[in-house]
Amino acid sequence: MSEPFSKDSTVTESRQEQKLQRPRLWRVLLHNDDYTTQDFVVWILETIFNKPRGEAFTIMMSVHQSGMGLAGIYTHDIAETKVKATKQLAEEHEFPLLVTMEPEPEGKES
Repeated sequence: MSEPFSKDSTVTESRQEQKLQRPRLWRVLLHNDDYTTQDFVVWILETIFNKPRGEAFTIMMSVHQSGMGLAGIYTHDIAETKVKATKQLAEEHEFPLLVTMEPEPEGKES
């Protein structure tokens, strides 16, 4: 009598290779306005987006000079969380800071 778990009775099934796709990335953008202070924008970038002070200042200047600045690129859930946190803090400090998110253009995802 053969044993139930011998090599001869092992059945294997071949699996098809599954390709994992990276999740789509989203850009979080800060928009310029005439009321939100530059210090507040730098503080938001340091607090919510974990940017070092120098990088936060550079992003804030981009927002100030060109009307919009890139705060970061994240997966959808993280981007959405950062947008909500930024809006909440802006509201608590009575600033009309506009923060939006948009999909990263195809081919730019790394």
